[in-house]
Amino acid sequence: MAAKSFRCRLITPEAQVLDAPTSAAILPVWDGSMGILPGRTAMVAKLGIGELRLDFADTAEGKGGSRAFFVDGGFAQMVGDTLTVLASKAIPAEALTERDAEAELAAAESRRIEDIPDPAQRDKVRQERERARQKLRIARSFRARGGGI
Repeated sequence: MAAKSFRCRLITPEAQVLDAPTSAAILPVWDGSMGILPGRTAMVAKLGIGELRLDFADTAEGKGGSRAFFVDGGFAQMVGDTLTVLASKAIPAEALTERDAEAELAAAESRRIEDIPDPAQRDKVRQERERARQKLRIARSFRARGGGI
């Protein structure tokens, strides 16, 4: 019989954010999204900017549900029954506010890319905009789901 869960570890340079049995994960990878289910073969993926969603199986203790995090860069590795997500940044959805994300997006969009001569600086502004858009999307999605964990 196949396993119904796998261990998921979410780690940032500052702390281990999460270590829990998980029934499914959706990762924001550099070129889209990747789903992870129990029994997944070994893999390594480069993370992008976006929502990491983790679903937890219902147990006899009444646990279950899902959690979302804003993640920004890093890597994910699946080996055996353990998914390790090493993220440069991970912010729980419940810690994001629409107001802060909207302000961050407005600040990023106020900078005119056309006026920036350095291509590296233009890319930096584009990434700031994408981070703010993703934070806003995750904050709105969290609120739409009722704001619960």
